[in-house]
Amino acid sequence: MFEYPITQRTFPHVVTDKARRNGDKPFILFEDRRIGYAQFDAMTSRVANGFAALGVKQGQHVAFLLNNSPEELYVYFALFKLGAVVVPLNVAAKGELLVYFLEQSDASLLIADADLVERFLEVQERLPRIRHLVVFDEAGGDVSRWRGRAGVPVSDYRALEAASAEPPTTEVRFRDLAYLSYTSGTTGPSKGNMASHAHALKQAMEQVQHYGYRADDVLHTCLPLSHGNAFLCCCLPALMADATISIARRFSASSFWNSVRQHRATQFNLLGAMANILWSQPERPNDAENSVRQCMAVPMPTQFLDAFEKRFGLTVTSLYGLTDFGLITFKGPDMPADKRQSAGRLRPEIDLRIVDEDDLPLPAGEVGEIVARPAEPWFSPLGYYNLPAATLEAWRNLWFHTGDRGYLDGDGYLYFVDRKKDAIRRRGQNISSFEVEQMILRHPAIQDVAAYPVTSELSEDEVMVSVVLRPGRSLDAAALIEHCQANMAYYMVPRYVELRSDLPRNASEKVMKYQLRADAERRLPDLWDREKSGIRLRR
Repeated sequence: MFEYPITQRTFPHVVTDKARRNGDKPFILFEDRRIGYAQFDAMTSRVANGFAALGVKQGQHVAFLLNNSPEELYVYFALFKLGAVVVPLNVAAKGELLVYFLEQSDASLLIADADLVERFLEVQERLPRIRHLVVFDEAGGDVSRWRGRAGVPVSDYRALEAASAEPPTTEVRFRDLAYLSYTSGTTGPSKGNMASHAHALKQAMEQVQHYGYRADDVLHTCLPLSHGNAFLCCCLPALMADATISIARRFSASSFWNSVRQHRATQFNLLGAMANILWSQPERPNDAENSVRQCMAVPMPTQFLDAFEKRFGLTVTSLYGLTDFGLITFKGPDMPADKRQSAGRLRPEIDLRIVDEDDLPLPAGEVGEIVARPAEPWFSPLGYYNLPAATLEAWRNLWFHTGDRGYLDGDGYLYFVDRKKDAIRRRGQNISSFEVEQMILRHPAIQDVAAYPVTSELSEDEVMVSVVLRPGRSLDAAALIEHCQANMAYYMVPRYVELRSDLPRNASEKVMKYQLRADAERRLPDLWDREKSGIRLRR
């Protein structure tokens, strides 16, 4: 891997340099499509010039709602070449959540897949900042059918690809803001994490180094390209290693290994319950007959780690990090056997401490909050967009507070214990309990609600809500789920629902969710369960 000095760590410079070095070598594999490095560089310049013709300028915030495809990466890097700020949105976002993301991010243009345009139209009257809609129709359909309904100019994405392939002349600096990545809100709404060009590319370079990625590797992802894991932990490391990306449309346990074998992938990433789901599939004699060398699993499936590696013929790696800060520790393929239960070892680029409630450091072996700070410039993100108070709170006493609890052993290895912050993590997705609650409170029959995690049989969490109805009102759980489906991403929709007369609160009037959770865990089989009720979620 060529290690770019910090002043050259910009997406425009790196993409153009990689095209010069690698030419027609495949950079993207998607179904039966093969896109070389030089072709990728030229196409992103075309799309960038197409966006410029629509009036996109340096520093402008542009959001997209796109399913996995090479075109999604064209959009990312085209906007980077213009110095615009990219706002990738989870394709599950709709209703209130979509409005919040687009308004809070100050996005003025939206690129959407044809099958997702209706989500925008449903809330478009509440989005005065969006002044232009670009539609990508993979089937090549006529996008003019939306021009009378959108209330803003509508352009066909394919027209952007017909622009000049001359590289844009925008001067982009390493410290410029590249994209906003929305994190899980814990005491408030989701926060737009501001990532610079230098931050993102440094994270990618470090993964190449610690995991030993090579130019002949094929890094496979079935996660949404709008998700930090797919973009930051697959696409960018492949770019920095002069390797190849293999992209699947989505995760499917039944077709996963066929996708891996189709492109002879040598590495892939798993989030949340995906490792458990693959492990639970019927065992086959040819499970280990694949080209995979490494699998990054977050969290690492420690309960069946050795058996997983043996069955599928690979080595499992992992990491510990947060979108808000960056990657903190790595668990590479050379991790000592007696340290595999750890989250990885401290490294020189980061100062890390375990602290008590007063931010005072704790000795090795004692559990406290994990705090960190960079030991070099432009390593970490730039804070939360338009949320200076939240940024200051997260970085109090000049340390970033992760909200996670853990401890260090005598050899400097970090061990994760649990999450201090009030967030829910379901199947690889971070969910803000605050946002779930706020959307449920919009229902006229709801007086009070608490959302919190309960144990999932697939690892991580399931979403549970305890609900208090307004006097004289009635509402059944199925009707509440229908309300949730209309206003939030599918992965946020609660699985368990409980109706209560009140919620336990402390002297500060804060809901004591730990009591609710402890009580629910004891009664989980007896609670109303969306899955047992046969309700299928719409995506």
